[in-house]
Amino acid sequence: MQELPIVNTGEQPSGNPAKKPSWLRVKLPIGENYKQVRNLVDQHKLHTICESGNCPNMGECWGAGTATFMILGNICTRSCGFCAVATGMPKAVDWDEPQRVAEAIHLMKVKHAVITSVDRDELKDGGSIIWQNTIRAVKTLNPDTTLETLIPDFKAEKPNILRIVEVAPEVVSHNIETVERLTKQVRIQAKYWRSMETLKILKEGNVRTKSGIMLGLGEKTEEVVQTMRDLRNVGVDVITLGQYLQPTKKHLEVQRFVTPDEFVSLREIGYSLGFDYVESGPLVRSSYHSEKHVIPGYGKAQWLKEKEQTN
Repeated sequence: MQELPIVNTGEQPSGNPAKKPSWLRVKLPIGENYKQVRNLVDQHKLHTICESGNCPNMGECWGAGTATFMILGNICTRSCGFCAVATGMPKAVDWDEPQRVAEAIHLMKVKHAVITSVDRDELKDGGSIIWQNTIRAVKTLNPDTTLETLIPDFKAEKPNILRIVEVAPEVVSHNIETVERLTKQVRIQAKYWRSMETLKILKEGNVRTKSGIMLGLGEKTEEVVQTMRDLRNVGVDVITLGQYLQPTKKHLEVQRFVTPDEFVSLREIGYSLGFDYVESGPLVRSSYHSEKHVIPGYGKAQWLKEKEQTN
């Protein structure tokens, strides 16, 4: 096996760091495009993970006229230790939601859209029928819009996953979120290898797959690299790596702020492992720059070009 460069991060300090470093500063959301997106979201009674998840890039993305829509309500049946989305018993499925999402994307005139959802473990289909209806509605009304779908694990139940494969979004993403050792603590009702199985089933359906990892929760670098290897072993094409930020005091504390140089090193490792696109940086979130992730070969080509310029 090829020897890969690994940043020696040392032992992970315990306790919440007192102050965010300068590289985690974000711009406040302003501008006409930002206001337009917010108005459309409010008008169509849509949920976005941008708001529910307290995303630090909301100002940048909404200012560019894009947003990540969250379907199947804004109450999740799971209670992950990192996530700001509310937990509880969700409301009844809204069968008109797919058309509203499609119409909002049409009004926003975006070339690329991202859709995600809460987990709906109380539903027999896990919400996969609404997922399928939404993708179909978006593609019907917006035939030139590329689409990334960030899906739950659907408990790795193949019929539910295949509903997504059948309607062929350009990218299907499912986030592993953290390393195997921390999964029970970070993703309480999820299972590391079940998520890997979900990604494997997607790849067997011949779709472009994507996953993401949060850093700063107490993981060791070698564990991150092993998780990246595991993702490649099930055929994942695109990976995102970003800094975990504690959404409220009730959620898991940040154990460490990972430096920009470490993210650069992990990007190198990712491409060395064979990922087609590696998005790695402190403020990276799953859907950040996702319009570029749909293009096969783009990320690797940019990486090789950078290496040529520095040599």
